[in-house]
Amino acid sequence: MDRNTFTGLLLILVILVGSTFLLKPSETELKREKIVQDSIARSKTDSITKSVASPSTQILSKTRIDSTISNGPFGNANAGTNQPVILENEVIKLNISPKGGRIESVELKNYKTFDQKPLIMFEGDANKFGLDFNALGKPIHTNDLYFGSSSSQITVSKADSSSVTMRLSYSKDQYIDYIYSLKGESYKVGFTIITKGMQDVISPTNSLTLNWEAALKQKEKDIQSEQRYSSAYYKHGDKEVDYLSVSKDDKKDFEEKVQWISFKQHFFSNVLIAKNGFTKGTLTVNTSADPQIVKSFSANMQIPFSKDEINSYPMEFYFGPNKFKTLKDQGYGIEKQVDMGYWPLKYINRYAVLPIFNFLEGFNWNYGLIILALTIILKVVLFPLTYKSYLSMAKMRVLKPEMDEIKTKVGEDNPTLLQQEYLKLYKKAGVNPLGGCLPMLLQLPIIMAFFFFFPNLFELRQESFLWMKDLSTYDAFFSFGFTIPFLGAHISLMCILMTISTLIYTYFNNQVSGATGQMKYIGYISPIIFFGVLNSYPSGLNYYYFLANMITFLQQYIIRLFVDDAKIHAQIQEHKKKPTVEKKKSGFQKRMDDYMRQQNAKAVSVKKK
Repeated sequence: MDRNTFTGLLLILVILVGSTFLLKPSETELKREKIVQDSIARSKTDSITKSVASPSTQILSKTRIDSTISNGPFGNANAGTNQPVILENEVIKLNISPKGGRIESVELKNYKTFDQKPLIMFEGDANKFGLDFNALGKPIHTNDLYFGSSSSQITVSKADSSSVTMRLSYSKDQYIDYIYSLKGESYKVGFTIITKGMQDVISPTNSLTLNWEAALKQKEKDIQSEQRYSSAYYKHGDKEVDYLSVSKDDKKDFEEKVQWISFKQHFFSNVLIAKNGFTKGTLTVNTSADPQIVKSFSANMQIPFSKDEINSYPMEFYFGPNKFKTLKDQGYGIEKQVDMGYWPLKYINRYAVLPIFNFLEGFNWNYGLIILALTIILKVVLFPLTYKSYLSMAKMRVLKPEMDEIKTKVGEDNPTLLQQEYLKLYKKAGVNPLGGCLPMLLQLPIIMAFFFFFPNLFELRQESFLWMKDLSTYDAFFSFGFTIPFLGAHISLMCILMTISTLIYTYFNNQVSGATGQMKYIGYISPIIFFGVLNSYPSGLNYYYFLANMITFLQQYIIRLFVDDAKIHAQIQEHKKKPTVEKKKSGFQKRMDDYMRQQNAKAVSVKKK
């Protein structure tokens, strides 16, 4: 390379470098160029998308949002957020979970647990609710899938009503809806299941299984008492309301229509009412090993599924207290799950005791005073029976000297002959030996009716009187710290007072009737037995029995002022002078006379030998 060539190349290089530096675009020009390029790129992308999205592809996108590529039917619902939707009114608060679209927990705002915590009907993962079915051959459990909702929190005023829809989407036009509705100041929650466009997705089994499970926690002071009054109730067909065992695990299979099922605790119930009924199903109750769980419940109920475009299943929940009037207002006979006793006790409680109690409750008195007034009213109504019983026992007491003479004359080694002579004396004196017992037996159904009435009376829950902080449970005067068989881990003061008053009543009753021998001591054994039984029963029940004894003392004292033994004796002697009119004996009386003669003959024969 000669000098001229080198000089030329150098000048060219200088020109290139200089022109590159001098012709460099400014920052403004660079930004303008970038905007133009981005616009061209977006235009190309839209063009490609339009060319790829053929009609068949658009139909597929519309038909299946999730498609079988996303882990099978409802694949997109396997994951999601779990922020609950809150639906509440003045008395109840519902947390509705997107997972399962179910009611996750229920709080009753106006009530507290025994330890003054918020009263939650149920909560936690042990509680499940959803539909079980097969979709394109795959088992589906909606309790495990995530529903969508456009709502987050809805508060209902007293006069308003509102609803929340939880949707499980299979595609844009194929879905399952759970619609919850709530009115102001109501314990009833409207619930409707709607399926749309699922006729070719759900397998043709002609039924859906509604699975409901709940583990209900302790709400009352005495969990053993709470378990004693907790069970699963139901109404099926045209039959009466029935229930599973309260003392052991139990299961019931239904082969006929069921209108409603209830997971009932002592004072609160979770009821599901199917307006069109369940076709069949299974109901189970189990006692849990968890010391804080009262009982665990499970229901698998069948609802029919047709091949229609839209299927609707209207239902209702009731989450609330087992107050008889409140339950009755809900309809469907769910108030019958309040145990008023067996026949005829339930009729006494429902049509006599409860109306009187409701009437007295209208005065807004303390419930201790209401129980006192109720006891006085019933004792006044039963006073004629009490008077007749006392008068009959007084006659037997007046006859006792003559009975002792007969006993000395005949001897105790021939009881059959002795009984015959007693009967002759009763007949001659015009005295019915059962006259004192029959009036007492007629009062026994009333006494037994209260044994069911007070333990199941919601109104007494957490109501105090005197030292009794809660009339619906026992008043622990002294706690042992350990459990004693037949007695428990405590001593109830009101139960002690009731037992003492019963023993005193028995003593004075024996004085009136002149009871001797074994009959005299049996009356003292019964109150001791009942002390062990009633020690863990509601203080309101023991309070009633105590009041009944005290009022009976007062009645007998008043009767005694007007009943003169000398006058009764004179009446008996006057009756003896009247000629005895033989009445035609019935076949039963003839057989009894023949039997007594045979027994008397055997006794004489044995004595001669």
